[in-house]
Amino acid sequence: MKLGLSLPHIGRDATPEKLVDFARRTESLGFDSLWVLERLLRPVSSKNAPAGKFAMTGLPEYYGNVFDPIETLTYVAARTRTISLGTSVMNALFHTPVVLARRLSTLDHFSGGRVIVGLGQGWSLEEFETANVSMRRRGNGFAEYIEALWAAWGPDPVRFEGRFYKIPTSQIGPKPVQPGGFQVLVGVSDESSASVERAGRTGLGLHPIISDWTCFESQLAAFRAAVPAGSAPGPVVVRVNSPFTETPIDDAERAPLSGSVYQIKDDLQRLVELGVDHVMWDPNGVVPYETQLRLLEPLIAVRPS
Repeated sequence: MKLGLSLPHIGRDATPEKLVDFARRTESLGFDSLWVLERLLRPVSSKNAPAGKFAMTGLPEYYGNVFDPIETLTYVAARTRTISLGTSVMNALFHTPVVLARRLSTLDHFSGGRVIVGLGQGWSLEEFETANVSMRRRGNGFAEYIEALWAAWGPDPVRFEGRFYKIPTSQIGPKPVQPGGFQVLVGVSDESSASVERAGRTGLGLHPIISDWTCFESQLAAFRAAVPAGSAPGPVVVRVNSPFTETPIDDAERAPLSGSVYQIKDDLQRLVELGVDHVMWDPNGVVPYETQLRLLEPLIAVRPS
């Protein structure tokens, strides 16, 4: 079982020194991956934004200061040796496919092939407005975006002609250093049934936020059922936003992969039995990073093999 942690790259207290110290200690303890998220902004107020998940008003203040994901991972790559470096997630539609393809490939070269690419469609009306991209680009536009990325990472000459994106016949480099290129993970929430099925159908990996076992197992089944006959499903990397604790908590009130180390250990075994072998934690500022590292360190010794 592979275990990962989010880097301390958000909030007013985020500093280059803390990033390096955290990354090196995480690597030395035996964790397998480090992760960063992307936020363009944190609106102070929301004008004409619908209620619910498409409005960012009310997000915690630490989202007002977020280091850029690729620059952060490049900085950390130069100061670590073996730990994988993942995006959880970058909002693909806010970037031109060729530009993002080249930036991720460059990071892959600088890190010696340690990059895990996690992408999402984005959900904030304000961020779409700021990026000058229509929210109607979600869905089919995101699927085409991934096709354009794969084209840019493929053999030269590259050419792509789609409804939303076009690449003239060109040489595009660098290519990923990883043999066969990147396996892209798609970030999904509990409501993302269409995205789950699309990921399975198109050969993508899955990066779900786990908050309920029933929902997660349903997503996993839908993802695998959508994989074309004769093809293998992409990898599944589970994201945990729920906090963990020094002492056990009541199972009736406990979210998956939260609570004490030994409760989490049992949940990891359940994931192994479901065919999942990579989990990363980002408790969204609920647990300070120093505490996060201290409380989860014992998992290294007891995680399922």
